[in-house]
Amino acid sequence: MPGPSDENRSDPIPAVATSTGLVHRRPGFVWLLAALLVSALLAAALLVSRTGATEEDLRERSLAALQAQGINGVQVTIDGRDATVVVPAGADAAQARDVVARVDGVRAAKATGGSVDTAGANPSASPTTPSQPSQTAQAGIAPFSLNRTDTSFEVTIAVQNQAIKDAIVTEVQSLLKEGGTFGDKITVDPNSGLANATAVTGLLRALSTATGDASVEYDGTTVKLVGRVADQATKATAARAAATAVPGAVIANQLTVPQVAKPPVSEACQTFEARLAQFTAQNKIIFLSGTAIVNDPSRPSVVKASALLKSCDSTRVEVAGYTDNLGSSASSLPLSQQRADAVKATLVRLGVPAERLISRGYGEADPVASNTTAAGRVANRRVELRIP
Repeated sequence: MPGPSDENRSDPIPAVATSTGLVHRRPGFVWLLAALLVSALLAAALLVSRTGATEEDLRERSLAALQAQGINGVQVTIDGRDATVVVPAGADAAQARDVVARVDGVRAAKATGGSVDTAGANPSASPTTPSQPSQTAQAGIAPFSLNRTDTSFEVTIAVQNQAIKDAIVTEVQSLLKEGGTFGDKITVDPNSGLANATAVTGLLRALSTATGDASVEYDGTTVKLVGRVADQATKATAARAAATAVPGAVIANQLTVPQVAKPPVSEACQTFEARLAQFTAQNKIIFLSGTAIVNDPSRPSVVKASALLKSCDSTRVEVAGYTDNLGSSASSLPLSQQRADAVKATLVRLGVPAERLISRGYGEADPVASNTTAAGRVANRRVELRIP
């Protein structure tokens, strides 16, 4: 067996020569000092490895891990190496907690909000339920409510300072329609007032998109959002704003979005799959040996296929290419892909939208006839059309 190439081989690094005479002349305490220094460096390295990444790095890696699992709109805070995950309504709090708990460097994780308010991977943490709000939710934020109708806003809330109140008032006035009214019940309370004007203005903007009446209410445990908003994105934005306004509270997102009516399926589309299968069985698309060129008898079949595909413009179709077994497996797969691509290109030129077509090559797979005969090999040099 040949050895590794020069580029891959790793030769041992020769030890640095030392002078025996010099070593003997060094006082013994020098070596003791060197040993102590090495021990200190190793201890420092171990401490760094145990301490792990910074809180910000852990937070960013936790968010990246959540996004990789398709969990968005989550807030993560890190205290030392302990993570608190605030999950928007409708999300799986237990799943989010488990994802963060598996991040390298995180010692324990707990989650609040979501469909179930769940304490985390730290065995000492107690479960969080709507009847037992999390520590953050018990921080003393006073209950509040935001109500919106087609012609008015009413804001009943305590905030920590006048600047926060002014920001909320400015936002309401910008959202009011001409002739609308503002029920200003905003008070300033440094002890129990809300400290986040941005979260409140975010909730107000979400409510402004509502159709009819809508409201946000916090009772000391749960933030409940009720009403009908424009779309799912607005609903999710409102949930995130609620979680920011009262970290640790349960978010009951009862906002609804309009149901988009699906267009009626035409009779041609109802029978399309069966008609496509029948077409493939009765109309062959065959190629010249070793090429991606459709043979002359098969060219009318490609034209017929384009007419069939245009009879139902809502269904995607796979163009599947195949070969016989005369070539090597290394060449058969790319040739089959070229055949599929060639038929797809022709169908597009004949008016079939490219986004409806998926071309895939399958090489020598799934022969429809024996490759031991010339006629069988001809039959296997083909393209088929089917629903993917």
